[in-house]
Amino acid sequence: MIRLYHVPLSPFCRKVRLVLAEKKLEAELVEERYWEKRTDFLQLNPAGKVPVLRADGLTLGESQAICEYLDEKHPEPALMPRGAAARAEVRRLCFWFDDTFHSEVTSKLLYERVNKKVMGQGYPDSKNVKSGAQRIKFHLDYMGWLLDKRRWLAGDVMTLADFAAAAHLSCLDYISDVDWRRSEAVKDWYAKIKSRPAFRGLLADQVPGFPPPAHYADLDF
Repeated sequence: MIRLYHVPLSPFCRKVRLVLAEKKLEAELVEERYWEKRTDFLQLNPAGKVPVLRADGLTLGESQAICEYLDEKHPEPALMPRGAAARAEVRRLCFWFDDTFHSEVTSKLLYERVNKKVMGQGYPDSKNVKSGAQRIKFHLDYMGWLLDKRRWLAGDVMTLADFAAAAHLSCLDYISDVDWRRSEAVKDWYAKIKSRPAFRGLLADQVPGFPPPAHYADLDF
């Protein structure tokens, strides 16, 4: 049995959930309030972060390591291309979203609007929210530029890079912080990936106190 310790609106956890679902791997989802620093959880991951995956007698942390492990262990359907240059591009984009996008956008919008309240850390910082709302425009434009040249973000086939991006955007879409009118290419890409069976679990998420907008689970927006 695969067990994933996660938080529903964590983009890193969602990336792993998408990989599990795309590969049709059944997993027990254990919601972990990691900020409470539960002793048993810290023994699993001393870093105190989610996601944490337990499978094959292993305990794995860090979403990128988990996803690449799953892709190597269960190679069909492949989410990492074979060529060295193509794999490097996928990893570059995964880090783009999990590092740069996360720092400039996700942490400024999702964490301020949702995580602070859930964790009892006070009210949103308006400066951070304003900064995130401004920076997401640049990232959507960059995605649109990529998609004008490629079928998917990293090339002609869907890869882990698409799941990394979709994981972040799905969290922000849950709180209505994505302007889908800004790029038709990005909207079409998201509609395509949102329609995959692997996305159904994410679209069914409900966070207490934060109901999603009507369009969130609508495959046609």
